[in-house]
This record gives sequence, C-alpha cells and structure tokens, in this order.
Amino acid sequence: MRRSVARISVVLLTFSVFLFSASAKKKPPAAPVNLNAATSEELQLVPGIGPGTAEKILQMRKSYGAFKSVDHLSGIRGIGPKRLEKFREYLTVGKPAPSKSAQPQQPQPSPPKTLPSENPQHQRPQHNSSTASN
Repeated sequence: MRRSVARISVVLLTFSVFLFSASAKKKPPAAPVNLNAATSEELQLVPGIGPGTAEKILQMRKSYGAFKSVDHLSGIRGIGPKRLEKFREYLTVGKPAPSKSAQPQQPQPSPPKTLPSENPQHQRPQHNSSTASN
C-alpha cells in the first residue's frame, strides 16, 4: 500500500513539474499583438500574460477605450515595471478592431425639398362660410 502511494506521488509530482515547465516556456507570438484588437486568447500567446491578466487588459480596454501606449498597462494591478518590460516587445498599439455590431452606415437620402405652397401641411385652412354650424 505504501509503495503504491509513493508511486502515485512520484507520478503526480513529475506530471506537475512537466506542466509547469511547459507553461513557463511559452512560445512568443510571431508578430506583436495589438492591444486594441486582441482577444483573450491572442493576449495569452504573450509570455507573461495568462488568462487573468488577459481579462484585466480587456476590461481596461472596455472601460477606458483604446490604448494609446503599451505603458498604459502599468495601470493594471499586478503589472509592474519588471513585468511590463518582460512582455513589452510582444505588444503593440494599433487601431481598434471594428466591433461586430457596427455596420457601415449608409448615407440616408434626404427627402425632396418642397415649396410651402406645394406642401399640404403648410397651407392655410380655408374657411367656408356656407358650412358654418347653426
């Protein structure tokens, strides 16, 4: 019984070391990730950015609008100068991605202009004395 517990412990320890080392050596993205257009998954490609940090970045972008500089990430709790320098080279600030709900606006045609004399709404009501009530 003790041997099987020891074997299971060794297997679990080896497996957890393997998982930790695999996640610690994340392959950086081929091109810099745009902070203003990236999804959570794209942000997580950057070494040093996990799911929690990616969500904080997206929340900051949603709350304050587009990033103007990578330095603005220092406003996020948990991202200090050292951590920011660690992933600065993998990030860029570009134009925000167009929102999915925003459709290109087509110019609305203006209604044809009419002269007041042609528009029945602008004509004065005509009073007919023969239809006056008794």
